[in-house]
Amino acid sequence: MGKQCVENLEMSHGLIILCPGQGAQKAGMGKAWHDVSPAARTIFEEADAILGDTLGSPLSEICFTDPDDQINQTNVSQPAIYTCGVASWHALREQGLEGDIVATAGLSLGEYTALHLAGVFSFADGLRLVAKRGELMQEAAQANPSTMVAVTGDDEAALALCESAREGDEVLVAANFNAPGQIVLSGSVTACDRVAVLASEKGVRATPLSVAGAFHSPFMNPAAEGMREALAEVSFQTPNIDVWSNVTASIHAPDTIVECLVQQITGPVRWAQACTAMASQYDGCNWHELAPSSVLRGLMRRIDRDVKVESHDEPK
Repeated sequence: MGKQCVENLEMSHGLIILCPGQGAQKAGMGKAWHDVSPAARTIFEEADAILGDTLGSPLSEICFTDPDDQINQTNVSQPAIYTCGVASWHALREQGLEGDIVATAGLSLGEYTALHLAGVFSFADGLRLVAKRGELMQEAAQANPSTMVAVTGDDEAALALCESAREGDEVLVAANFNAPGQIVLSGSVTACDRVAVLASEKGVRATPLSVAGAFHSPFMNPAAEGMREALAEVSFQTPNIDVWSNVTASIHAPDTIVECLVQQITGPVRWAQACTAMASQYDGCNWHELAPSSVLRGLMRRIDRDVKVESHDEPK
């Protein structure tokens, strides 16, 4: 699509939709949308019917009340965030959000939400895929102790720190390029611990993350292979709008979507690069972030202050 499409849609308020990824989850997510919107309620009811008791409790119950402190478990948070995002989208449409979607992008897990909005697969197929993805990534994390650490400050210094903190055959890689001055490293526990010790020498700040394991690193290879099998079971349609890839930081080519989703599990998320390219390509559009939370709006402030993102964590 690109600029020509945007020019054609300027009078109808073309929309750019950003879809959150893991880390946006929180107890109570989606409840306000569920309570005010029949359309959102229908999505949560469908999710409950599809997943049944596979998570131990209905997904909606976990999202709304988190009775057993499950929401931060990878196998739970991934289907929860996907469902919450889709529910908020339907609620926004129901409440009168105008305009045609020009392009969409999602942070890691959020890419599945983005692809669903583009008509690539149904809500049900997407939910089954993200539930499997969360399960596989949880298993991979439990198989080998690993973690992640956020590094803020100069990007070149952060990448140099990644190289200097790795010893021997340890795994330590750049996993997320979230925004200028914010890179997340992923790898073995010892290497990530060393990052925290060496950070001040490089003039950057290191913050250990509370995660199940080293996502977007070679530790996730078993999960990537498992997802390759799961993705092969779903029929993918050609996107009807531009969907931006985490792997390439460019618009998905229809024939490489599956391979990019496989690579995404072990490779770096190039969110800052994708958002920078989107901001330069789409003029005159309104940017919106789906529920839950407002993480992506915060990142966009660091990526391009001229782009204003409206977040929809809860109904206005």
